[in-house]
Amino acid sequence: MTTLPHSRLHSPRGTPTATDRLLSVLAAFDHEHPALCLTDISRRAGLSLTTAHRLVAALTEWGALERDESGDYHIGLRLWEIAALAPRGLALRQVALPYLEDLYEATHENVQLAVRDGGEVVYTEWLAARSSVGVHIRVGARWPLHATGVGLALLAYGEPEFQEAYRTGPLTAFTPYTITDAARLRRVLAEVRRTGAAVSDRQVTDDALSVAAPVHGPDGAVTAAVSVVVPHAGAQVPALVPAVRLAARGISRALGWRPEETARSGAGRPSGRGGTDPRRRTPDIPRTGEDGAPGPS
Repeated sequence: MTTLPHSRLHSPRGTPTATDRLLSVLAAFDHEHPALCLTDISRRAGLSLTTAHRLVAALTEWGALERDESGDYHIGLRLWEIAALAPRGLALRQVALPYLEDLYEATHENVQLAVRDGGEVVYTEWLAARSSVGVHIRVGARWPLHATGVGLALLAYGEPEFQEAYRTGPLTAFTPYTITDAARLRRVLAEVRRTGAAVSDRQVTDDALSVAAPVHGPDGAVTAAVSVVVPHAGAQVPALVPAVRLAARGISRALGWRPEETARSGAGRPSGRGGTDPRRRTPDIPRTGEDGAPGPS
């Protein structure tokens, strides 16, 4: 998980406001730094020790931060209480969990649910078996869209302008198989829209493959993505695709999506991006190789 860049916290004028400084204290915490002393908060938030002390005291009194016996600070339960109200957070998780559990029982592999936040995916649920392939994922973790199955599923249904800006921006490589070419990413996203599923093969680690499918909201727009992550060796992609699509479709219907109504109204179809009729059965997709062409399954 990455710390929220300070540039995203500053006001348009470039001068940090009181709100900017307050948010920078919260942004100092992440999965690698769940507990921080006051000095560390001051340094990571880019604030003077005096300012950090004042803001930390206010946040602790309100319940956004908690202090342990050693003097370190942690994110407080008051923020968890507020976050539970987010429709793309715990509310989405509660609706999706039965379908995620079904997918887990069918595969006994890592099952994930994620939403898009800017150019990143944020994982809102994760189910894993003891013997499943290791992944660098936890609830609340963030990863770039282009490097994960759920990210590709979400990016493929994003606004055309956003897709173009993302494709032409820096595409970080995590393994030799990570998509770093804008033209290849364009082809992969088109295939995701054609088939209704995304395959990320060894893009984050060189031993894992994920298959993902988009989750539609009541208006047909893609609001989340579900995926299963399996070992690359011996992965049976054609068998996984229908299972993942079924789980995504179940979550979508539970959220109020009615594909027949969506098809008649045209809602949820990516404008100018090769949208497909959700009533049409999409074919199983082969694993894609490094150049985006079909590879061995």
